[in-house]
Amino acid sequence: MTDKNKALLIVLALFCTYFIWGSTYLAIRFGIESFPPFLMAGLRFTVAGVILFIVMRFLGSPNPTRKEWLGAIAIGILLPALGNGTVCYVQQTVSSSMAALSIATAPIWMAIFSSIWGHHITRKEWLGIAIGLSGIVLLNVGGSLHGDVASAMLLILAAACWSFGSVWSKHLAMPSGLMAPATQMLAGGATLMLVSGLQGEVWPETISHKSWGAMLFLVVLGSLVAYSAYQYLLKTVRPLVATSNTFVNPVIAFTVGIWFANEHVDTNEYIALAIILLGVFLVLTAGNNDPAKEINH
Repeated sequence: MTDKNKALLIVLALFCTYFIWGSTYLAIRFGIESFPPFLMAGLRFTVAGVILFIVMRFLGSPNPTRKEWLGAIAIGILLPALGNGTVCYVQQTVSSSMAALSIATAPIWMAIFSSIWGHHITRKEWLGIAIGLSGIVLLNVGGSLHGDVASAMLLILAAACWSFGSVWSKHLAMPSGLMAPATQMLAGGATLMLVSGLQGEVWPETISHKSWGAMLFLVVLGSLVAYSAYQYLLKTVRPLVATSNTFVNPVIAFTVGIWFANEHVDTNEYIALAIILLGVFLVLTAGNNDPAKEINH
């Protein structure tokens, strides 16, 4: 594949993680109006994982080895289960916009964890991370999360788990191609279903059309499309570029939350958003501006 084609795939993958995942926070909010949080997340990833696994086997992908399954299970627990499942749980009390803003700490954790494995973080990247972190601090001091320490800590834990799993996945045996996200989603979905059972969650008596629509969106676009795109980015570009969606997602979450759910955003939160956007700009421009040259060699 030529660098031009790779650059196009990178741009398309970034588009998916920016815009689709930015919208999933609102979809999660609509979903948990009917479904318990862990059951909803478990169903989302289990169904998506089964579909993608069957399709890849039909297309000729080999069945993963025992070592590859172990790697996929580890990442499935860290990303879909601990990363996304925690967000679903917290969104019972926190708006979709605030959840997306808090998850923007992920690039900070990504930088720390990738440095452990030898990735060099440039000064400009560190500056962008520091600015982004200051926006998160402002959000927690003067925004909607003020005083809600438990929710704030859980969201930071989710971001840390997601980031550690993202970096660690590059050093684990993993199935090739789209079989990797398929097995990871299967493992994460099964873990979430187990947690759902342990929490005593039950199938809802009534499910609104809105919640069914949200579930369909999360399975098809949020999981099959965007999660697969994210796995491609992890293997292809710098770690901080791959996770830059966590800076941009709040913009999308703010927009769809205000338009479709009448969520309220105050002045402090707009200021925090602007600071975070400055941080992502610095992170994304720290390397060469040509996307084809952002490829890991």
